[in-house]
Amino acid sequence: MKRSNNTVGVIGSGLAGLSSAVVLSARGYDVDVYEGSSWLGGKAAVLAEEGFRFDMGPTILTIPSVLRRIFAEAGEDMDDHLDLRRLDPQWRSFFEDGTTLDLYEDLGAMLKEINEFTSDTRVAKGYERLLALSERLNTISEDYYFWRSVGTMGELLGGSGRSLPGLVRDVMSIKPWQSVGGQIRKMVRDPRVSQMLDHFTQYVGSAPDASPAVLCGVAHMQVGEGVWYPIGGTRAVPEALVKLGRSLGVRYHTDTPVRQIVQDREGRASGIVTAGGERIELGAVVSNMDSVRTHRELLSDREVRKAFDKRTDDEPACSGVVLYLGLKERYEHLAHHDFVFSRDPHEEFDSIYNKGEPAPDPTVYLCAPASTEPDVAPEGGEALYALVHTPYLRPHHDWKTMLPEYREVIIQKLERTAGLTDLRERIVFERALTPQDIHERYRVLNGAIYGLSSHGLLTGAIKPANRSPDVPGLYLAGGAAHPGPGMPMVMMSGWIAADCVDQDEVVKRSGDAAKGAA
Repeated sequence: MKRSNNTVGVIGSGLAGLSSAVVLSARGYDVDVYEGSSWLGGKAAVLAEEGFRFDMGPTILTIPSVLRRIFAEAGEDMDDHLDLRRLDPQWRSFFEDGTTLDLYEDLGAMLKEINEFTSDTRVAKGYERLLALSERLNTISEDYYFWRSVGTMGELLGGSGRSLPGLVRDVMSIKPWQSVGGQIRKMVRDPRVSQMLDHFTQYVGSAPDASPAVLCGVAHMQVGEGVWYPIGGTRAVPEALVKLGRSLGVRYHTDTPVRQIVQDREGRASGIVTAGGERIELGAVVSNMDSVRTHRELLSDREVRKAFDKRTDDEPACSGVVLYLGLKERYEHLAHHDFVFSRDPHEEFDSIYNKGEPAPDPTVYLCAPASTEPDVAPEGGEALYALVHTPYLRPHHDWKTMLPEYREVIIQKLERTAGLTDLRERIVFERALTPQDIHERYRVLNGAIYGLSSHGLLTGAIKPANRSPDVPGLYLAGGAAHPGPGMPMVMMSGWIAADCVDQDEVVKRSGDAAKGAA
């Protein structure tokens, strides 16, 4: 199976790789996707057993305009391929003191909710100011950061076309001296409300007090476009992308791990070698594998690896433990998405991000989709997904021995804080995923769920560029590449990588672009 050197090869079929393949094929390129696993979709996999169906990875879909743009590349309307249901409240918050607070998309409804939650009217006003700031930060991100390859501060600031005064004004607007946590607590003084808002940064798996304030823009992205659930689960998204890709002519090869990216004498990416030893010529390579592992494991050029390591902060984002709990009876007081918050966020984040140990009293994210899609469980039941963030893998972590004890911590937390008092009696099916499982199953860096961390007030938002500055013809996509993790961002990453291939004209088109392609 030796392809011509006018073919683009995509390594990995996560949401970024699938998005790249669709965009490239829609623009007339010959595309092959090489996936080491037996399924397509990466972390957006499914667990279906004994009448229960769980999304194994991402469960929250925001910014659907990104996905809509990818379908539009092929002249297709996303709504013809996916049945998305808007969720409001977007999530329900449970606190250790027994109180609950819903997060609403509508500003008026949210202000009313906060005013009923706390007697301090300044809290709601602070939330309103935070959303105004968030909208401003999102606008700056659109101008400087999104939909183009960025890998350095120079690329970030140099591509906007702003005059020097406008540039200075925008830089000051992103508050480069401030963290997400610091900004939220400055504007929203109630510790429970600020703890809820801190968790916008958990889309990037990083500590709020160490992440740049520009990430407060995530709040506007979520509130502005809403939180959505695809019928069929988030697994429906990769399935729709694969179906679209096949209709465009993309070829998918499962159970085909790649062990090397080949470089020619000029140093450009010219093909791959599979784990089975097959050498395949390519005109360009898009790697949806973790960007650090791409350079350390697939590229043999030491100088390239050294250059990448020099400019890249390779601290992984956090990992996690997931419990997939099949319940014989669902809980009516749970929303579709719920956060069961820790007693002390500072203790929690210090444990995870500084000490490198599981938090003694963690925040538990729950997805309880049966109220939206009853078919996820037998009649009256629930496919309850429980995620707790943990440190990325350390050498002394042995999750085979750690899991039973930590499972008990999680179950007790849900019983005590979320009101799931008879949870043990309702569980009729159970599976788990640990950081070690995540590391081995998805070939990520040290079990990280969200690629690289976003720590650093000045450069925390900078990830490896989609267009490799070291290897012509190599492009990076996924949560460990620009613009970072989360469903919409990784799909945007795939779009950017494909757009870079197209802009660079390193490969000849094999056919006409689809109607609607850029």
